[in-house]
Amino acid sequence: MEHVCIALGLTLFAGMATGIGSIIAFTAKRTNYRFLSVATGFSAGVMLYVSFVEIFPKSAVILGAHYGDSWGNWLVVASFFGGMIVMATIDNVIPAAENPHETHSEDETAPLHDPNAAIPDFRSSSSADFKNPLTGVHDHGAARAGLMRTGLLTALAITIHNFPEGIATFLAAMQEPALGVAIAVAIALHNIPEGISVSVPIFYATGNRKKAFLWSFVSGLAEPLGAVTALAVITLITGGGAWNPPVNLTGFLFGGIAGVMVYISLDELLPTSRAYSKGHDSILGLMAGMMVMALSLLLMR
Repeated sequence: MEHVCIALGLTLFAGMATGIGSIIAFTAKRTNYRFLSVATGFSAGVMLYVSFVEIFPKSAVILGAHYGDSWGNWLVVASFFGGMIVMATIDNVIPAAENPHETHSEDETAPLHDPNAAIPDFRSSSSADFKNPLTGVHDHGAARAGLMRTGLLTALAITIHNFPEGIATFLAAMQEPALGVAIAVAIALHNIPEGISVSVPIFYATGNRKKAFLWSFVSGLAEPLGAVTALAVITLITGGGAWNPPVNLTGFLFGGIAGVMVYISLDELLPTSRAYSKGHDSILGLMAGMMVMALSLLLMR
């Protein structure tokens, strides 16, 4: 029961980082893009290293022992790419214009701190293309509905993305709490810019900081919801007994988790890190994440 509480707590911590992103958007006079670049690069480094060095090999060992080396190798590869396909399918059903990982420029975040700054048009391909800027955060006119729609769809997109991430964090923490901590920290770091992505357009649409924060906060609740769902499914499978899922199921889940985290790293985190970066910030963050994860795994042995 103690492991369950720890695992649920870690997923809650990771999900609530979207609220931290919202707070940063409203309190920081300028967005520290170099910090976001290093943080998201660090998160990608942690996820990639732990996926290929720890989780994927564990899946191979478990499935190999259960099905034999030949079939075990085929099944771990199938579960790995299955996890990637799940994330790719989720991305495919989310409208590109509301992609939660779009980078907000200085011009787009300026009105959060300057009421006289022009309101950007998030629906255009670039805020620079917006030829009819509005004059204040409370004078949204016809743009209100579009901005609100953008913010809510971004919140929905992040909620959908966070659900499998919550499952991955929970399952990893249940098998190995220290590993769950590392994954939770990595996911929390990449949830910070997602919180900014939700709160910025909703604030422009409503002029209400509390409402913008609430939506960003709620979007992060999908992390613990994913954890609770995983707990419920495993409990049903085991007949409500102690946490002891079938060994072969654990192998499949680990393979899928590795695929999910690799997809998130390559499709979301690294492009975001590169978009925010100056010089080698992105790769330095990636290397730091890998080194910290490697050191953590060595110290745990």
